[in-house]
Amino acid sequence: MNILILGSGGREHALAWKLSQGETDGKIFVAPGNAGTSEIAVNLDIDPEHFDEVKREVICHNIGMVIVGSEAPLVRGIADYFSSDEEMKDVILIGPSAQGSMLEGSKHFAKEFMKRHGIPTAGYGTFIEGELEEAKEFMKTMKTPYVLKADGLAAGKGVVILDDYADAVTELEGMFGGKFGAAGRKVVIEEFMEGIELSVFVLTDGISYRILPEAKDYKRIGEGDSGLNTGGMGAVSPVPFADREFMDKVERRIIRPTVEGLASENISYRGFIFFGLIKCGDDPYVIEYNVRLGDPEAEVIIPRIRSSLTDLLLSVNDGSLGRMKVETDPRYVTTVMMVSGGYPGTYEKGKVISGIEKVSGSVVFHAGTRKDSDKTVTSGGRVLAVSSWGHTMGEALALSYSGIEKISFEGAGYRRDIGFDL
Repeated sequence: MNILILGSGGREHALAWKLSQGETDGKIFVAPGNAGTSEIAVNLDIDPEHFDEVKREVICHNIGMVIVGSEAPLVRGIADYFSSDEEMKDVILIGPSAQGSMLEGSKHFAKEFMKRHGIPTAGYGTFIEGELEEAKEFMKTMKTPYVLKADGLAAGKGVVILDDYADAVTELEGMFGGKFGAAGRKVVIEEFMEGIELSVFVLTDGISYRILPEAKDYKRIGEGDSGLNTGGMGAVSPVPFADREFMDKVERRIIRPTVEGLASENISYRGFIFFGLIKCGDDPYVIEYNVRLGDPEAEVIIPRIRSSLTDLLLSVNDGSLGRMKVETDPRYVTTVMMVSGGYPGTYEKGKVISGIEKVSGSVVFHAGTRKDSDKTVTSGGRVLAVSSWGHTMGEALALSYSGIEKISFEGAGYRRDIGFDL
């Protein structure tokens, strides 16, 4: 079976890498892909949000399965497009319907869903443009810090945490005024939860589910979790504090009610669910849902999956997921992200990358790269993720950092303290 992965980041490279390990006798395509995917798959120069272009390539290359890597095509309804098109309805698409994708596409939808199904999360209020005074009064009833979330997709930048009331009001005015475009015209204001975060992932066919390896990622640009938020500077799996007792709570209180809640509301969901969680005391709470794998979490959880990912995805389509087992590598996997100078602010592209071929004992996943003639150059803020295995977290991290030392490009930066709080 020929398989198409939609996206261009480290997550999509990790998916292509896994599928290329003898899992399929067909070809692997990635659209649009990056310099790394071009070495193990066929890159297609199309926009995943242009569904007619995707359809053309699916037909042209006789593709039997499409894995949607990023959230935007899902929120825009690519699953519905496939299921309603006579020529595409028999193609397996891994990803939820547009309605199911609202778990990520609308913070308000997700909070209301959790309220309906008794899933633990922070208290909140939702306000739209024109309700500034009501929002200000609501914040006066809250303890600091204030958590402000743009309701819609904002490229991972729509969450702001502020200690000062006046600063929070100014930020809220900016969000209503278009700081995050249409995504911020509605804002969810949440109570702040104190604890340590982790990410839990499941694959579901809408009825059954299978839990994948968990991970902890590091969003802040600076060491000690300081500075601006990024798309993720590194990740670790497994998470030491996510023991059996804690994960039993996660499954009983969060995973099962989520899958059953989707089914009870007749929401079509076939794909990955990413639970962004926080451990407060001994209990798990949901910070957010995502409707696809995380990045850079994918670069640590996929290398830990020993089972055939292809078989797992096929079982989502044919109804046999409930009979499948997920075999997991017990070793640690860590990934450390190399980023462009200036990221997450403004940065330059086109910097020549050297030394990737010198890395051994690790896998270098490409996130923001492209080919320029015979050279690999930077094309994004997050450039490379160096993933390594180890019997301890320290052993895996040592390999990742050793690999990074062999790679260079102008302005390269990375965090030296991934896993510091574990």
